Amino acid sequence: MSYTNRQLLLKSRPEGLVSLDNFDLRETPTPELADGQALVRVLYISMDPTNRVWMSDVPQYMPPVAIGEVMRGIGIGRVVASNAKNYAVGDLVQGLVGWQDYALIDESKTGYWVKLPPRPPVALPTLLGACGFSGITAHYGLTEIAPVQAGETLVVSAAAGSVGSIAGQIGKLRGARVVGIAGGAEKCRHLVEDLGFDAAVDYKADDFKQKLADATPDGVHVNFENVGGPVMRAVMSRMVNGGRVALCGLIANYAGGGKPSDDYSVIIVKRLTVRGFLAFDYKHQPEAVQELVGWVLGGKIKAGETVAEGLENAPTVLNRLFDGSHTGKLVLKVAEDV
Repeated sequence: MSYTNRQLLLKSRPEGLVSLDNFDLRETPTPELADGQALVRVLYISMDPTNRVWMSDVPQYMPPVAIGEVMRGIGIGRVVASNAKNYAVGDLVQGLVGWQDYALIDESKTGYWVKLPPRPPVALPTLLGACGFSGITAHYGLTEIAPVQAGETLVVSAAAGSVGSIAGQIGKLRGARVVGIAGGAEKCRHLVEDLGFDAAVDYKADDFKQKLADATPDGVHVNFENVGGPVMRAVMSRMVNGGRVALCGLIANYAGGGKPSDDYSVIIVKRLTVRGFLAFDYKHQPEAVQELVGWVLGGKIKAGETVAEGLENAPTVLNRLFDGSHTGKLVLKVAEDV
């Protein structure tokens, strides 16, 4: 059986924010399945800062999306047809679904797909956020990359976002004093009152640096860095000798609106350890997912998502990562689950 597949193909590389004009919206019939292939109906697509990086022709950890290719994206879907031994109709899967209605699984290409429980214990958007790559990133950032200890001060930038909100809550579970950095009074209130952060600082405030100093009287032992630019420099200036930095992202630079944080002298002066990492490094670590699911079901971590709808809206929805008009995990709903 053939289906009509809408696909967003990259037409031009964005300068600054993303526009629908950077894509061709194409409709094409799904192909006949060869042996070892399965067809997946895409249900949800994860909106991530790395999507913007993949659109740029710059050195990165995966090849940039080529002009004319379907835009790359992580998501969740159900198998609707299969000629593959390991995938049956009705299976729920997560992987590189792309910005399209239907994705093709090829069993000869391993490593891109993970089978999920048919009826997961948490909502599907949560499996892309707190119990997915966002949660995994936060988990390993604070347990392996820059382990935070009880009594230490942890600062998390972009703390109201998908990774930062989970990182801060994991820091609290590990007994740290947690300070979040976010944009606007409402997000700062959310961090403290809803998520249990010890303090929150508005990076948009004129007295941001003073507020950060007030919130970190003992300095900063661990910086979970998502932003870069002036925010990163301000946090780095507060770090104690021997502090650790989990360098997760530099979102201030992704949409062309920020400058690199290029003053590294503080790393030398304070003998800091700075380590970059990617969630893809840990994609086959079910222990982390099990622990995150347990924390969510047990009420130890609050999962939050902003869910937008419509495949055709993907480019403009992605921009919400950069204008601050979302909290928690940003997810695009493509179709109803059945």
